[in-house]
Amino acid sequence: MSISFKPLADRVLVEPVAAEQKTASGIYIPDTAKEKPLQGTIVAAGSGKVDEPMTVKVGDNVLYGQYSGTEIKLDGKAYLIMREADIYGIL
Repeated sequence: MSISFKPLADRVLVEPVAAEQKTASGIYIPDTAKEKPLQGTIVAAGSGKVDEPMTVKVGDNVLYGQYSGTEIKLDGKAYLIMREADIYGIL
């Protein structure tokens, strides 16, 4: 996947995983009841700050907070842009 977007400083571009379509027992979940995914894949990362190098890199699967980031659309796909500090950890 090639993206022509380069985040600045300590920001990362995250592609969220798809929301669950049905429960473990097979019941389909309507769009209004779906929970926002809390994990995704880093598709672009900034170079970090002078005194704080980046810990995450492109391709890492990460967990982030429920209200982290700002949703943006690039090439028709939805992504989240957030600071590295909003990421809880690497899976």
